Amino acid sequence: MDLRFTEDELAFRDEVRSFFRQALPESIRDNIVAGRHTSKDELVTWTRILHDKGWAVPHWPVEHGGTGWSPVKQYIYLEEMSQAPAPAPLAFGVNMVGPVIYTFGNEAQKSRFLPRIATLEDWWCQGFSEPGSGSDLASLKTRAVRDGDEFVVNGQKTWTTLAQYADWIFCLVRTDPDARKQAGISFLLIDMKTPGITVRPIQTIDGGKEVNEVFFDDVRVPVENLVGEENKGWNYAKFLLGNERVNIARVGVSKERIRRIKELAALQRVGGERMIDQPEFREKVAAVEVRLKALEMTQLRVLAGEAKREKGTQDPASSILKIKGSEIQQATTELLMDVVGPYAMPYQSEDAIDGRNEPDIGPDWASTIAPAYFNTRKVSIYGGSNEIQKNIIAKAILGL
Repeated sequence: MDLRFTEDELAFRDEVRSFFRQALPESIRDNIVAGRHTSKDELVTWTRILHDKGWAVPHWPVEHGGTGWSPVKQYIYLEEMSQAPAPAPLAFGVNMVGPVIYTFGNEAQKSRFLPRIATLEDWWCQGFSEPGSGSDLASLKTRAVRDGDEFVVNGQKTWTTLAQYADWIFCLVRTDPDARKQAGISFLLIDMKTPGITVRPIQTIDGGKEVNEVFFDDVRVPVENLVGEENKGWNYAKFLLGNERVNIARVGVSKERIRRIKELAALQRVGGERMIDQPEFREKVAAVEVRLKALEMTQLRVLAGEAKREKGTQDPASSILKIKGSEIQQATTELLMDVVGPYAMPYQSEDAIDGRNEPDIGPDWASTIAPAYFNTRKVSIYGGSNEIQKNIIAKAILGL
């Protein structure tokens, strides 16, 4: 298998790179380079710049706003976006619920929701995990009971990322409590303004409040917001999680972070020597780069096989991408912690006064590194923990 880019693909890469260089607002780029979170307004602004170009949802079908690009061009696009560096469009809409709607939803749902996802007029969040139902997602207990033309939803979701901004939430709910646990689940779209919904923030280890608990107390949801068939939601969830795991690989993100590691290590001196010149540190960086190149090759092989896959299914190799991608992301933040050393102690927090828990004692780039390190601990958990991914690989690929 030849994994080299063609001349056409290389020309496309140059076009994408040039667009990002010219169209990305400098303030947004600077925030990402510095390790700060992209604000809601910044993400909306950038998404609409992409939409005006016709690139907000390139992997969607052309009839719903997609570009018709090959999987390889989509990969190039995402890699260049990560290395610009630019924020990716909101994953919960573009990569998760959007593909579920255009693959399994009805025409009314497609025409109602898809255009507003593409422009970020609707901000979506994901209602999957529950207390006691994280890695064993199929054990979820949130109930939806049919009452005429509505479902009445009661229960709780947790670790709901950016729910404080959300207009809509896509939820897995139990509609048949007597069926085996995977068979009694449905996929509902719920307006976050519906009476009975409460959002409560959770402070994370990095000091931020990007995740939340979401409570449903007699929340009435129109039956027309059911995606696909009742009690078939587990199938749609597996499809969604397969998409999420491919994107969690984030090869471009790790490439950009390695570039940043080398840049900062050239500024730091230890014992009169630049850190980037220390053999032990260089070996650590090289080891991560080798792992990243192997991940990139694996992702390209997965992409090359996409055209042969049945519609609505995912390659179980996406679990490999999730495991290795998350491990490499964590390794890059560990290298950044090596670089920053003791200057990481006064770290930047979105909720602290003036954005910091203490005054800086080192360079101005130091204060965001510890929060990024702590926040990245989660990537081996969300999207299905790496331990669960190993079980999937054992069953679906190795046949054990």
